[in-house]
Amino acid sequence: MFKKLAGGLLAGVAVGVMSISAAMAGELTVYTAVEAEDLKKYADAFNADHPDIKINWVRDSTGVVTAKLLAEKNNPQADVIWGLAATSLLLLKSEGMLEAYAPKGVENLDPKFVDKSTPPTWTGMDAWVASVCFNTVEGGKLGLTAPKTWKDLTKAEYKGHVIMPNPNSSGTGFLDVSSWLQMFGEKDGWAFMDGLHANIAAYTHSGSKPCKMAAAGEIPIGVSFAFRGAKSKAAGAPIEIIVPEEGVGWDMEATAIVAGTDNLEDAKTLADWTVTKKANEMYNSGYAVVAYPGVAKPVEHFPPNLLEKMIDNDFEFAANNRKAILDEWQKRYDSKSEPKG
Repeated sequence: MFKKLAGGLLAGVAVGVMSISAAMAGELTVYTAVEAEDLKKYADAFNADHPDIKINWVRDSTGVVTAKLLAEKNNPQADVIWGLAATSLLLLKSEGMLEAYAPKGVENLDPKFVDKSTPPTWTGMDAWVASVCFNTVEGGKLGLTAPKTWKDLTKAEYKGHVIMPNPNSSGTGFLDVSSWLQMFGEKDGWAFMDGLHANIAAYTHSGSKPCKMAAAGEIPIGVSFAFRGAKSKAAGAPIEIIVPEEGVGWDMEATAIVAGTDNLEDAKTLADWTVTKKANEMYNSGYAVVAYPGVAKPVEHFPPNLLEKMIDNDFEFAANNRKAILDEWQKRYDSKSEPKG
């Protein structure tokens, strides 16, 4: 997930993607954390089948979109959420903010990508999985050994050489923190993060940026997600994609209809489209794991053991404790966060 902050509460920025529809077209306001460069592709693919519905995007990082939705709880501005972490959608579900709806064809998806309620309130699109990007050239210059475990990252040799995402901004950052608390337990999880913090150079507001920086040689070690690492390595970056031995966190991008929308029928049309094979083929261009079985193509340089290292993620734990986890993280570690903007 995986996302660049524009600063503040989205600064009211809505990017309108024009369809080829007539002036009387329906319109949907869609909140998303999908990478900005992919928004036109998403709208164009949908409009190829539904040219009469115009999508107006409001896009920011996972944490900012989630905060904006919560702030608008009593006066919703969005019709649909298309591409936001499932942990965020579970939180919105617990607040009664999502419309229960089973999209046409939802039975074709892998069940772990579908909300367990009947009818479901959200449907998964794709999954992203944590990993560590290690620049072998820069690491070699500094005499660093490649880490094998998460706990290796607390070793003194890595001081000032690690970057990871801020979990308040980035879905990738939150899945990291949530997974460490699940794997190590609360006490040992925070103790691990204390040790890691001592070695952190900065916390970014994007989940992909740490790996991009490692790929560019700006930092030896970036805690990011595996698909970003595979893309960077395929482009020639001298990086090793490390799957820590303890296991790795993961999350889903997912879709939901906002309860109370005045455009329910058009919102249902979009929700129906998001679970199609065609949509999942589009997701596969940015994610190695998608909701529709049989669609995902092998990804060059994707770590072969990654799927077996995905933890049995307790999404309910992550959603129900999200605010407390983020507040604690902010109090302890925010001093090293990059400036927003």
